[in-house]
Amino acid sequence: MPDLKLIALDREDLSVISTHFQDAVFRVSDMAYLPREKRFAAVGNRFDWAVTLKDTAKNKNPGFERRRSGLRIDKVLDAKVQGVDFKDPSQTLALLAIGFELGTDSDAVEGHVTLTFSGGAAIRLMVECLEVEMKDLGGAWSAKRSPKHPHDENN
Repeated sequence: MPDLKLIALDREDLSVISTHFQDAVFRVSDMAYLPREKRFAAVGNRFDWAVTLKDTAKNKNPGFERRRSGLRIDKVLDAKVQGVDFKDPSQTLALLAIGFELGTDSDAVEGHVTLTFSGGAAIRLMVECLEVEMKDLGGAWSAKRSPKHPHDENN
């Protein structure tokens, strides 16, 4: 698969990025909130679901791949964390989803981007507007297995 570079400026775009980042694994040491730049950035290893689904559609044994990918969220005004220990740089987090909620003002474009991780961890970013980019940073490598979820049939 070619490297992906996606930009989200609305909730629908963000759902595409969230889908591609589902089951990405991040180390706390590879995440940063940069208040002066109004930016949150993270680099993680995303599971490439597109490869697995493509192989499955061709009735082939699915290949499992991971890719190093970057996530950048701009226009960040504040950050709150739950269940994330930034004093432990080796802590590893598995991303479940990235969501966006508009602010309470009906004319508002500001809101909150929430990164939800397994185990109840979350990062909630207050943003002026939605501006998110994901970008693959290099080639893929084989993964031994695909991520498992409680609702999976073969779990």
